[in-house]
Amino acid sequence: MNGVFRENIKIALGAIRSQLLRTVLTILIIALGIMALVGILTVVAALDNTLNSKFAAMGSNTFNINQYEFTSRRRGGGEIEKINPIISYPDAKAFKEKYDYPATQTSIYFTATAKAEVKYENEKTEPAISVLGVDEFYVPNTGSEVIQGRNFNVFDISNNAYVCLLGNDFVKEGLLKDVTNPIDKIITIRGAKFRVIGILKEKGSTFGNNQDQRVMIPIQIARSLFSAPNINYTLSTMVMRQEILDASIDHARLTMRRVRHLNPVEDNNFGISRSDDLVQRIAETTGTLNISAFVIGLVTILGSSIALMNIMIVSVTERTREIGVRKSLGAKRSTIAWQFFMETLVIGQLGGLVGMLLGIGIGYLFASFFEFAFTIPWMAMIAAFITSFIVAIVSGLYPALKASKLDPVEALRYE
Repeated sequence: MNGVFRENIKIALGAIRSQLLRTVLTILIIALGIMALVGILTVVAALDNTLNSKFAAMGSNTFNINQYEFTSRRRGGGEIEKINPIISYPDAKAFKEKYDYPATQTSIYFTATAKAEVKYENEKTEPAISVLGVDEFYVPNTGSEVIQGRNFNVFDISNNAYVCLLGNDFVKEGLLKDVTNPIDKIITIRGAKFRVIGILKEKGSTFGNNQDQRVMIPIQIARSLFSAPNINYTLSTMVMRQEILDASIDHARLTMRRVRHLNPVEDNNFGISRSDDLVQRIAETTGTLNISAFVIGLVTILGSSIALMNIMIVSVTERTREIGVRKSLGAKRSTIAWQFFMETLVIGQLGGLVGMLLGIGIGYLFASFFEFAFTIPWMAMIAAFITSFIVAIVSGLYPALKASKLDPVEALRYE
């Protein structure tokens, strides 16, 4: 049996070499379908891995209170967009003072600007640095980590000390890259001088938003330096024990309703988002993207199947005399069928292999361009292998049966 199998492989490879151009074109057609499937699945896997790692860093025991972008309601047959009011500083401060649930800590922070220019001695950055006004709980509540120096303490915040934390890019490739020890160095933002007390662990970028090009300063200092109207604040609360997370969120919801003076029949005009809810939403979104990828890939692969079946039918027609000779020498129908079926399988698997490599390459390029966390897409590779195998079976079955059923006398007469 092994000898027959090896012989069929040799015959298949010989037939492929004799019709090299046609075979290469067919392999490329199959490869395009597999490439579309693997490429999309690879990008989706990289996106899923990136977003999950970003939100998982927040921890599973945190929740945020912020402003909804909008909610929609049907009224009188029309669509009305209801804009929630911003979380103002009085709202955020009142919530923090009134929220007394045990085993929790709440942080207030806001993005003061995303276009700051930071100076150190005679050098300065491009005006593309984000400045955040934070308190002493911001770093632990958002999953950040100080790898050099220290975090803010309660005295820094309450005394409005001119100190700051820097993102990792400042010491990796930015202003302080040539400084041996960045701690206690003085940087300048909008004419105010800040002493560096800590460097944050590298977090990378998401959709072009570089998490490592940020400066964190005490919240009251940020409010005095960046006095823009309608600043929107975010409240982040960490719960020390997982089992009380739901109860703490319910208590936070009631507390925020009291802060906003909402009566019992009014809807919430703020949003509460849990870190584990965000991960779940990401999983649902990427699941939909995976289904879409399969649909797109299968439509493309359908065309590949038709092309492969067509070339094999043409191959059976062109080799009719060969089939007649083999049958007259005693070849069984099963042997003829296996010969052509094996040829189809070899072409299909070659197309699948080429498509798999191209798809992974394209996925890697997209992941690198958008700064996603690329991982080896094992599921995509398995899907590509199975798909190319099914394509070969579906496309090769009819031509193989047609070849095996040819009458040897009529086949020898074929011109």
